[in-house]
Amino acid sequence: MIEVRLHGRGGQGGVTSAELIAISAINQGKYAQAFPSFGPERRGAPVMAFVRISDKRIRTREKVYNPDIVVVLDPSLPTIVNVTDGLKEDGWVILNSAKDEKTLREILGGFKGKLAVVDATKIAIEELGLPITNTTMLGAFLKATGLVDQKYLEEALEHRFGRLADKNKAAMARAIKETKIYA
Repeated sequence: MIEVRLHGRGGQGGVTSAELIAISAINQGKYAQAFPSFGPERRGAPVMAFVRISDKRIRTREKVYNPDIVVVLDPSLPTIVNVTDGLKEDGWVILNSAKDEKTLREILGGFKGKLAVVDATKIAIEELGLPITNTTMLGAFLKATGLVDQKYLEEALEHRFGRLADKNKAAMARAIKETKIYA
């Protein structure tokens, strides 16, 4: 079973991203679940969402404490939240940032593991006209992990966003091309 923790801010689409990843995995014939973790937070407050993907039935319903993958939608979060907390030793951190690798590793407390970085905010503004990075970060997630097939994620985007799907697919595709991998 692969476990994913997404960090974002209320209103950025982190919960939607988790749902889209799970739907894509299910449509590929895998088992998956997605769920949020938040209380009475307001728009802009830090929130988390979780995804589990497996070839076998998933019986656990608890929060993800030791993720294989962490996805960070907001570039300011690593300075206020320990996004690597509990991350498995061989896990991925997938970040929205325009900063260089050395700076990011320092911000992440000397993180030495696998890192994928894309300036999702820039892409989202240019492709969507809004700084909502959720579908852009899905592209970085795809490039780094290959956990779900792009075709199924595009289908999930079409179903979820209707007439806005093409812009979201363009943002995701651009992120796939622009994501830098530091393994």
